[in-house]
Amino acid sequence: MAIQIIPKSKQASGQFNGGQIIENKPIGFPQDGGEIRPYSNLFYWAYAEAVEESTIGLHPHQGFEIMSFVLKGAIRHYDTQLREWRRLEAGDAQIIRAGNGISHAEHLEKNAAIFQIWFDPNLGKTLEIPASYDDYKSSVFPIVEKNNIRTKVFTGQDSPFQLDTDGLEITERYFKNGSYELPLDEDSIHSVYLLSGALTLNGQPVAQDDFVKITDLPSLNIESTADSKIFMVSSPKDVPYKTYGELMQERMSRRSM
Repeated sequence: MAIQIIPKSKQASGQFNGGQIIENKPIGFPQDGGEIRPYSNLFYWAYAEAVEESTIGLHPHQGFEIMSFVLKGAIRHYDTQLREWRRLEAGDAQIIRAGNGISHAEHLEKNAAIFQIWFDPNLGKTLEIPASYDDYKSSVFPIVEKNNIRTKVFTGQDSPFQLDTDGLEITERYFKNGSYELPLDEDSIHSVYLLSGALTLNGQPVAQDDFVKITDLPSLNIESTADSKIFMVSSPKDVPYKTYGELMQERMSRRSM
């Protein structure tokens, strides 16, 4: 069993447009550095915040499922399928199923912040299907109250979110000051980002913007010392196909021999 905590200072970093948009990346690209490489069907995870209003220009994607979750402020999104700009606000989400190819651009208003997370479906299948795109308003995601934990459900539990990547549970969980026990599926890897507040997880302190990778635990003891919010992705421990992340790491290993 393991709880691995990666503070913001040890995550990868990046920027766009001369620092108008800054990023910390719990899971970056190989050239980005940082402590964590892709695992399960989770390939990339970045927190991006706009210091100034700024646009990331049109760029292509294939195969991956790319999700953006608006955490603060507002963004606009353009892609070559819809051919129009669409606005998303805090709490909203979007998904690009990149399929056999799509290009998109993003505009972040000043002080807007998003997660962009790439999932690694079976590229042997997704590269053969047309790209598709959906955006979702915050109000369509179910809110569940259980064991005194308030949970916003992005996947499952009557959520409209549709994915090609199997075995994912994506939630945002809210904790008031107090003690909690959160049951965990031991067949999954649980990836947690602390958006606000302060917690201890099984006695280990976690600060804002820390990233936590949890494996082989039946439950998690949580002590919240302030109103806290986490973003959590649970993904399969065993993926039934070779992910792009695995293939990439195998190629890098062969080059280093």
